[in-house]
Amino acid sequence: MAVLKLSPNQPGIAKLLAESDAYMAGLYPAESNHLTDIRALSDPSTTLVGIVEKDEVVACGALVRQKNGYAELKRMFVPKDLRGRGYGKKILHELMSIADTENLTLRLETGTKQPEAISLYQSHGFVGIEAFEPYGPDPLSVFMERAKYAR
Repeated sequence: MAVLKLSPNQPGIAKLLAESDAYMAGLYPAESNHLTDIRALSDPSTTLVGIVEKDEVVACGALVRQKNGYAELKRMFVPKDLRGRGYGKKILHELMSIADTENLTLRLETGTKQPEAISLYQSHGFVGIEAFEPYGPDPLSVFMERAKYAR
């Protein structure tokens, strides 16, 4: 199972993102969902990666470079029926490797109702931080950061 760089226009990405959107909408109210759309994923500052099996995108994640020396993890998603296979960990490792190569600190926002995601990030050196731009405090959000080369 290889992690590949993907285009937001690649067949299957829109379907996977729609599944992610529906999953998040089932967990959180709209004001607590901070999802990146396909247009934003097409920006040159963003790298989208994923796992493809049998010509189908089965998991994805993105790294969005910011102007002040960090990158934000966005759109980390593995469908519920495919979890537990190591896809999220593989995608996270690829995005961390890209950040390390570019000497970027990684930040993310995830939700309190996703303990598996929080545990994955903590096990890879992410620690809790205060809300960062463009976010404000949200009782349903968890903000995390991984310093450069903190493996």
